[in-house]
Amino acid sequence: MAGGCGTTVPALPQNRTGPAMNLIADRLNRISPSLTITMTAKARALKAAGKDVIGLSSGEPDFDTPRNVKDAAIAAIERGETKYTDVAGTMELRRAVCEKFKRDSGLDYTPEEIIVSTGGKQVIFDALIATINPGDEAIIPAPCWVSYPDIVQLAEGTPVIVQCGQNAGFKMSAEQLEAAITPRTKWLILNNPCNPTGAAYSAAELKKLTDVLMKHPDVWVFTDDIYEKLVYDGFKPATILEVEPGLRDRTVTMNGCSKAYAMTGWRIGFAGAPVHLIKAMDKLQGQSTSGTSSISQAAAVEALVGPQESIEAMRVVYERRRNMVVDMLNASPGLRCHKPEGAFYVFPEMRGCIGKTTAGGKTIKTDEDFTIALLEEAGVATVHGEAFLSPGHFRISYATSDEALREACTRIQKFCASMT
Repeated sequence: MAGGCGTTVPALPQNRTGPAMNLIADRLNRISPSLTITMTAKARALKAAGKDVIGLSSGEPDFDTPRNVKDAAIAAIERGETKYTDVAGTMELRRAVCEKFKRDSGLDYTPEEIIVSTGGKQVIFDALIATINPGDEAIIPAPCWVSYPDIVQLAEGTPVIVQCGQNAGFKMSAEQLEAAITPRTKWLILNNPCNPTGAAYSAAELKKLTDVLMKHPDVWVFTDDIYEKLVYDGFKPATILEVEPGLRDRTVTMNGCSKAYAMTGWRIGFAGAPVHLIKAMDKLQGQSTSGTSSISQAAAVEALVGPQESIEAMRVVYERRRNMVVDMLNASPGLRCHKPEGAFYVFPEMRGCIGKTTAGGKTIKTDEDFTIALLEEAGVATVHGEAFLSPGHFRISYATSDEALREACTRIQKFCASMT
């Protein structure tokens, strides 16, 4: 086949040996495909084949982006703000992030201490790749979001997983943290509120952890606060530096627009951190994606400094959904569901179903067996607990309509009740 300059493009090798088999870097063997994305894709395929499927596997708000935010993006387009921006973000957005941190958590950052990235995941990637050397350890309380350990391993570090059970509210204790710290510990990664459990640490609970961290001056803290606005029953969220300002020189405070403002597709994450780390992350980002979308950044400015009423409207709906889902799951034979403080997930234990056989003839040996059978036989897509390093559970996202959630939970109840 001829190429554009009279060259010939060679055909791909047809055999399974030779140089092509050595193409992929060994580092990719350290990580796995996102199992939340995998389950969502499987559910979509079944839907496309005509099966009635209710998707509860994706962590994405079902609300639309607020009108004022969309209008700000449209206005930016009309003004011609469609050029490259600084790698670390526009000055306007970095100032807006400073204002947000001050307003919500009492944290004082300067624009030079802020970086804007293409989603919160890139902030995490930048920070860990820029700092972890081979053999460095990162403490991660589990259940945990699927990407934390994989990014640590991609950076040639070692994830140190601390199991935090349902009986402890899925939260790490000070004693567990102390026991996990070694001379090789570089990071503690804390997601508050947490995906997949919805567990959230109060200021008093965080203080116990920060007291430990103050005794270990070489340990850095990465706090992922992306769900901080979505908390229930009057719970007051807190973040690490709000509780212990003495950790300021070794803390990354990460947040974004995706969850609180229903802006997942806009891809805006940001963080505050010491200037020398921000410069390192900027250097890395400059050789990967460069600056984030200029239009998304203009929208994010409006989200952060404009009217905030839309957050409360969404939060009230999420709280109602959480209550319904927890009640219905706890009425399902074999399940036990903790009522979380925040986010839009529940993480029920399904060990009471282990060893049983479904109406379709599937023997449940693992949480993955449970979620696959639930999808194939009842048409409800969830994610098994092993994906979050916590077998014996499964995750449900209640960021979907009340009607769909009620129907899904009814199907789960029938599915569990039909097991023998």
